[in-house]
Amino acid sequence: MSGVLALVGGQEWRDGCTFDRGLLEASGGSDVLVLPTGAAYEHPERAVEWASEWFGRIGGKVRGLDVLRRPDAEDEAHAATVREAPFIYIGGGSSLHLKSVLKDSLVWEAIVHAWDNGAVLAGSSAGAMVLCDPMVDPRGGAFTLGLGLVNQVAILPHANTWSVEKAKRTYELASPGTAVVGIDEQTALIRDAEGSWRSEGAGQVTVWRNGQEAELTSLP
Repeated sequence: MSGVLALVGGQEWRDGCTFDRGLLEASGGSDVLVLPTGAAYEHPERAVEWASEWFGRIGGKVRGLDVLRRPDAEDEAHAATVREAPFIYIGGGSSLHLKSVLKDSLVWEAIVHAWDNGAVLAGSSAGAMVLCDPMVDPRGGAFTLGLGLVNQVAILPHANTWSVEKAKRTYELASPGTAVVGIDEQTALIRDAEGSWRSEGAGQVTVWRNGQEAELTSLP
């Protein structure tokens, strides 16, 4: 049975992220493996430091794994670390860089293996976007290919910061049947181990499909 999946709308590892305590409990331990891949060109060590401080307050212990460029994602030692992790958290940053580093790599295969075998997997902002397919293209709000852990779902993070016009354009560009999910900052869309979806955190989660607002129960 796959583990818990959390898709976070950004501004991760802050007080509004009340769901992190439950994710840590679901992992069955205290260790959290953070991949700051999306922040490779934006001081990735700071993301790890922020995560360490946050999870330390709720009983967690963070280890950062520097999968920052393509060769890092093809490193067998890194893949082995990911494969054995009970809780993997992919941070935010550049979704396009993150996708290019992980796509069809040993580390990506290890992420899927770990999740398929019960590990908790979380992705925030860019980290949430790439886990789904299609993926919202940050350059204009249209769509491109994601990594496809969840199909027929596109994540619109930081939804509370998008203009009505920009969000509407993205909803309208979605192909029939594709769910576009707007997730506010410090808010998570969570899929539990049994496959049901719920939201938790400081803001709201909104689902749009075929031009109309839909329920979380409509998600695959």
